[in-house]
Amino acid sequence: MNLTWKEKLAYGIGAVGKDMVYMLTASYILYYYEDIVGVSAVFTGVLLMIARVFDALNDPLMGILVAKTKTRFGKFRPWIFSGTIVNALVLYAMFAVPNGMEGAGLLIYVSAAYIIWGVTYTMMDIPFWSMIPAFTSNGKEREGLSTLGRTCASAGSALVTVITVPVVYALGAGNEREGFKLFALIVATFFIVTAVLLCLTIKEKSTVDMQVNSVKDMFKALIRNDQAMTVVIFIVLINCSIYLTSNLVIYFFKYDFGGEDWRGAMTLFNTFGGAMQILAMMVLYPVLRKFLSTTQVFLTGLGMAVVGYIVLLAFASLLGMSNVFLLFVPGFFIFAANGILTILTTVFLANSVDYGELKNGVRDESVIFSMQTFVVKLASGLSVLMASLCLAIFSISDNTEAEAAIADQSIMGLRFTMTVIPIIGLIAAAILFAKKFKLTDKRVQEISDELKQRKEEQAE
Repeated sequence: MNLTWKEKLAYGIGAVGKDMVYMLTASYILYYYEDIVGVSAVFTGVLLMIARVFDALNDPLMGILVAKTKTRFGKFRPWIFSGTIVNALVLYAMFAVPNGMEGAGLLIYVSAAYIIWGVTYTMMDIPFWSMIPAFTSNGKEREGLSTLGRTCASAGSALVTVITVPVVYALGAGNEREGFKLFALIVATFFIVTAVLLCLTIKEKSTVDMQVNSVKDMFKALIRNDQAMTVVIFIVLINCSIYLTSNLVIYFFKYDFGGEDWRGAMTLFNTFGGAMQILAMMVLYPVLRKFLSTTQVFLTGLGMAVVGYIVLLAFASLLGMSNVFLLFVPGFFIFAANGILTILTTVFLANSVDYGELKNGVRDESVIFSMQTFVVKLASGLSVLMASLCLAIFSISDNTEAEAAIADQSIMGLRFTMTVIPIIGLIAAAILFAKKFKLTDKRVQEISDELKQRKEEQAE
């Protein structure tokens, strides 16, 4: 029996709520802890890096627990429901640090809240994606639901990116601390509603055995597959570069762009950027693929991103930051490139699975794609640490309710950190790609033909 439109709608809405929560934390917790609550930038960076790496290592353990679960409500829904409730409560607590809390008590509070948030988010995130085979009946339906889920998740992330800054300011009547608390409460409530809707609407149609991979399995698969290793390394380099900028963009608008309407300018920029990223994935990438190979498109994307960062640095240094529409020029190159690179890193990782099967006789599909989640979280942790060190080294902090001016050298340090370091990372990724990556379109077709021939010979 195929999925009904109600089941598809419930799953899509669940993805929206889930990723709204994730993006609120991923994009704004550094700013909230450091600039509003007053936690040391270095402490915040180290905490967030350790917590995200721990969270990545915790994914296989959560997979094992879900795989062993057997209840009358199924394998996945109990974890989605309980994980969502607890995570929503912790989300609110994380953005509702009590006024007057300071010293060791403050550090213990924020550390416990963030670490528990990561663990409880994993509680519902792993079963959310793992349950797809349990309530779909065929491969086409499975692929369609996966695409729907990813699209809706991206929509939830984009929504939070666009509305957070102006809504927080409006809810708190200028008091960002109060605004974040109220906004977190709204997002947490919506998160619970979407999860309840999902659990009540969708039922598991079949019992599936989850393939759970340990961290040891992931690294063993990489060691015997040099192309997967290459892809993983340039995923880390690219994501560290992009995430570093996204972590610092709110400081850029607040202290560099400045002015009373910096929130409106940032909202406009994020809206434009999100639209460009989606259009690049849906329109620009297919157009480029008509004329270029995947490797050529990938290098084009890296080149676009580097050009965008160079233009951003030039505009900031030579023209000043008084006109947000000037930022649309570098923004187009950076966001469009991110959309293209996001597609291709997934494609290359998938191609490395076939390569590994041909080379080693073992198809490590699930293991290698589990590694993708690990390295994305690792890159996120590293970028947060680098952003925090930038804030500490260049003394970029407010810690008051009013906007505060910062020194010129601090502004220049911020500009260079969010442009020059990403340029270095992206160039390093391009060099690694050019020297080590072998899976051209021609080679991928050859591998496919060889695997097909091998299977036919085995069948005879």
